[in-house]
Formats: sequence, C-alpha cells, structure tokens
Amino acid sequence: MRTLSRVRRRAAMVGLVVAMLLSAGSMALAGPIPGPPVPAPLVPGTPCTVTARACADLIGLQAWLFQNGRILRGPVPISIGDELDPTPPGRYQVEWKAKDWVSREYGTPMPYSVFFAPGGIAFHEGSLQTSSYGCIRMERDNAAAFFDYLQVGDEVQVHSDVPAVG
Repeated sequence: MRTLSRVRRRAAMVGLVVAMLLSAGSMALAGPIPGPPVPAPLVPGTPCTVTARACADLIGLQAWLFQNGRILRGPVPISIGDELDPTPPGRYQVEWKAKDWVSREYGTPMPYSVFFAPGGIAFHEGSLQTSSYGCIRMERDNAAAFFDYLQVGDEVQVHSDVPAVG
C-alpha cells in the first residue's frame, strides 16, 4: 500500500513539475502578438516611402528621384498612359536600361529608357502633351537624369491612390 501511495505522489509531483515547465516555457515564448509589418515612412511631399529610389504620382503627374529617403530631383512633370493603356501602379525594380531604345511594338523612339514594369513600361523621354502607351514620359533633361541615376535593382514606386502629403 505504501509503495502504491509513493508512486502516486511521485507521479503527481512529476506531473506538477512538467506542467510548471510547460507553462513557464509557453509564457517565455509568449510576447506581443505580431501585427502587420510597419510600413516605411513616406518621403515628405510625396506618396512614396523612403525605400524607393524613384517615385511617380499618377494623380499629380509628377515624379522624383530619392537618395537615402531625401528628394534628389523633383517633382518633375510627367505624362502617363490613358484608359486603354494605363500606367500600372505598384512597386517595381529597375529591370534594364537602354539609352537609344525604339519601341518594337509602336516603332517610336524611347530615349533614355529605364524599364521597370512588365510589358515594357519605362521612364523615358517623350512628349508631355499626349498620353503614352503606359510608360512614364518626361522632358529630355529629366529623362537623362533618371537614366543616369537609376540602376538595375533600384526600387520604383508608382502611385495612383495616395495623394501627395506635406
């Protein structure tokens, strides 16, 4: 009888210790419940975050170049696509560049092209008086500056839903 009683006490004690260890372990692992990632802050006066190297505002028809979260150039005026060939908003990376590109689809010159979105969407020199086929056009000196500054892999943000702040 005593042996059975000792076994029960030991089992109860082991169970209690295990329960305490498990409870302490789960409490040690517990912490603040993670929420959604905190977005990077905006570059003042723009709709883009400090992680971007180039920014375009499709509503305000403006673009910028950033260095370390500060405006390096801009705002510069831009022309964008229309309803049939819209400029796609989103976050992209510069894919490639061509100084003297001619569109294979439309046969039109695209000097200082910086391609960043699927479908051949690029920053490039072009008329600001008419809409593009989805590209972001700018005056020659601005297109040359974007071409010279941006490198393959740089982040490009294109916004159509966030008004400029600041």
